[in-house]
Amino acid sequence: MTTERYNARDAEPRWQKTWADNAIFATKNEDPRPRYYVLEMFPYPSGRIHMGHVRNYTMGDVVARYRRAKGFNVLHPMGWDAFGLPAENAAAQNKSHPAKWTYANIDTMRGQLKSMGLSLDWSREIATCDPSYYRHQQAMFLDFLQAGLVERKVSRVNWDPVDHTVLANEQVIDGRGWRSGALVEQRELVQWFFKITDYSQDLLEALDTLDRWPEKVRLMQKNWIGRSEGLQVRFMLDQQTVSAGESELVIYTTRPDTLFGAKFMAIAADHPLAKAAAEKNQALAAFIEDVQRTGTSEAAIETAEKKGFDTGIRAEHPFDPSWKLPVYVANFVLMEYGTGAIFGCPAHDQRDLDFVNAYGLGNTPVVCPPGQDPASFVITDTAYDGEGLLINSRFLDGMTIAQAKEEVAKRLESQTRGNMPVAERKVNFRLRDWGISRQRYWGCPIPVIHCEVCGVVPVPKKDLPVKLPDDVTFDRPGNPLDHHPTWRHVSCPQCGHDARRETDTMDTFVDSSWYFARFTDPWVETTPTIRKEVDEWLPVDQYIGGIEHAILHLLYSRFFVRAMKRTGHVGLDEPFKGLFTQGMVVHESYRAANGEWIVPADVRIEGDGAERRAFNSRTGEPLEIGPIEKMSKSHKNVVDPDDIIADYGADTARWFMLSDSPPERDVIWTEDGVQGAGRFVQRIWRIVNEIVAQSTEAAGPDAGGAEALVIRKAAHRALAAVETDIERLAFNRCVAHIYTLTNVMGRVLDGFKHGEGVPFDIAAALREAAIILVQLIAPMMPHLAEECWTLLGTGGLVAEAAWPEAEAALLEDDTIALPVQINGRKRADVTVPKSASPKEVEAATLANEAVQRALEGRTPRKIIVVPGRIVNVVV
Repeated sequence: MTTERYNARDAEPRWQKTWADNAIFATKNEDPRPRYYVLEMFPYPSGRIHMGHVRNYTMGDVVARYRRAKGFNVLHPMGWDAFGLPAENAAAQNKSHPAKWTYANIDTMRGQLKSMGLSLDWSREIATCDPSYYRHQQAMFLDFLQAGLVERKVSRVNWDPVDHTVLANEQVIDGRGWRSGALVEQRELVQWFFKITDYSQDLLEALDTLDRWPEKVRLMQKNWIGRSEGLQVRFMLDQQTVSAGESELVIYTTRPDTLFGAKFMAIAADHPLAKAAAEKNQALAAFIEDVQRTGTSEAAIETAEKKGFDTGIRAEHPFDPSWKLPVYVANFVLMEYGTGAIFGCPAHDQRDLDFVNAYGLGNTPVVCPPGQDPASFVITDTAYDGEGLLINSRFLDGMTIAQAKEEVAKRLESQTRGNMPVAERKVNFRLRDWGISRQRYWGCPIPVIHCEVCGVVPVPKKDLPVKLPDDVTFDRPGNPLDHHPTWRHVSCPQCGHDARRETDTMDTFVDSSWYFARFTDPWVETTPTIRKEVDEWLPVDQYIGGIEHAILHLLYSRFFVRAMKRTGHVGLDEPFKGLFTQGMVVHESYRAANGEWIVPADVRIEGDGAERRAFNSRTGEPLEIGPIEKMSKSHKNVVDPDDIIADYGADTARWFMLSDSPPERDVIWTEDGVQGAGRFVQRIWRIVNEIVAQSTEAAGPDAGGAEALVIRKAAHRALAAVETDIERLAFNRCVAHIYTLTNVMGRVLDGFKHGEGVPFDIAAALREAAIILVQLIAPMMPHLAEECWTLLGTGGLVAEAAWPEAEAALLEDDTIALPVQINGRKRADVTVPKSASPKEVEAATLANEAVQRALEGRTPRKIIVVPGRIVNVVV
């Protein structure tokens, strides 16, 4: 036996080498055992892993190691989401190449992940920037194109005139590009789209089948898809106010019941009616230009001041042609939603109310809340959007909202203008087609060729991959592919004439929308997938990642699998059977008097509670302690995993990440917490060493007295509880069960100090408990578990050991707690053996201290024992 402290620096790299040398975690597709696929969302190779990665991958590793022990053939791969603008920016800043920056970062992060002892199959490693990966992505693009799932069309985009690139809505800040600071322009560009809207209804309905997804994620996707049932209404235009040829304005509304509360019409800045009006109105043209400098995200629209420009055009109310409504161009209406036009009912829509209050258009309430007097009900600054009865609405007065919607629909459907009904019922979706064009170099090239004779021509599959050129420069704005002297110039594969390659590359969300399928057989060169393997491995049994990907990544992946099914690459619809979204890792922030943020490694904390103070450990300067928030480079409240592993070991970091908080919630990183985890590592090492020191030869676990039985029960109950809670991904509860077991084992060992020999039966029970304990910690602290497994002399690797089975008899309680009522009021609980006779229950009841206090010396007249249920005492 050794009495030395557990040395993580020695043990962890040694066991990692053993696992790697013996390919312990390499998955064989031909393995006959039942399959289980566990996957964490793969990382972007930014340069260093962070504590969020540690938490995410530790959770997945616990599941993978547990499932292996349970007899499954586990697939647990790793790859890199390696394309993207950060690499291009780094190349421009460092006068390097994106590939060099990316692969250097991959090398660094791979080493960091390996130092965590993750049970990953590194033989299946992929990087999305590798031509061996994106050649198959290009092939699927061509398949999707042939299947009618790809479209090229004009779209309005955010254009940065300095960086010469399209910006996502989130990259437009206060109307300016996030990098260049230039005023963003709205431009119409020809873009490539995946027709995700073909699956709108299916994507929505199938959410109800994903019963192992968090409800909040399913709700977020439902809202993003945004199915609504409404009415498409034609408003006739007053011909005296419009140019020849413009006769109507079509709107879509989910609230036709509020038509009699209409005060204005509003159209998007790029609506055809707005463009036509702007040709004759310079002030309107200037207003439209100003609107087009703002972002098109919902957040930008909701927070921006509501602005409009009266075009002078008037629309006729569909129920009263004499009722004229002003038509405004408004900055809160988008062409992409509905028809790009709305009618405004300000009394019952806050956005519309803000608008009319700014322009003095007034409002008319048409829905009266329950209990309100219709004669006195008014709207000022807050719109009413609840239930009620219709008022101020002519023939609709007194109806409910549902009744009024139906009545309006019936009447307008029966009316015609120009041989067409004034309105028609329509189902609308908020979801829009997925624009995948990016004017960037570091992305997957779109495999098409533009020929002036033949038009858009797909690159023949035999010519894939279309590789990115290596000799590019980043010395001027825009897409380097546009500037390359030779790469884009090719011959048309159909007619042989001079042609040019598509220089847009794919959105990086495309790369991450099918990587999980490629992992099932990443070596196949001829096709993206092998149907037998992909259909047997998918859907992923357990997918783990951040809530920030709840909408786009998951929705795009769900679409992509459907598109792959349509083109013959998979035989299923959903990619992920089980989904878990873990919380973030958060930390205090610290700031100096000059406003500079200080990293935690340079901070010294003194005192507790209200007396707690922070100081710069280098200079002694007092620091302001900021809020606990997400770790970020900007506030420098980050902890480097390498530092933690170097100081405490990977197992300590893993244990802390699992123990401190329910996994779906944020975990607060504290130095005290990680130190406590480190002490527990040493405690387990000490307990196992002490047990090994006892005589355990030929001890049958069935033999023994009461103390041995207590130990065995504690071990088997912990085993059953940990198994249940790993299945539930309740890792913090697993930790609690293990603490409980070690407390029992430690208490027993502490009773035999100072050279006292441990009785044979207790030593045998302790050894059995130690073996179970090591197997329980193996998924969480695998290096310590291997070291203890060797110490116990069990043979082989704990990473390859089968999960133990709890003995059912040891899980049953042989005592029962019975409530005791005295004259009808509960006064106590009494614990008795399940086999106790009524007389024994009576005796235990009268001996109970709480019962004695309640009796106050009185003698009971009668004691009624209801076996297994209750004791009634009558005095």
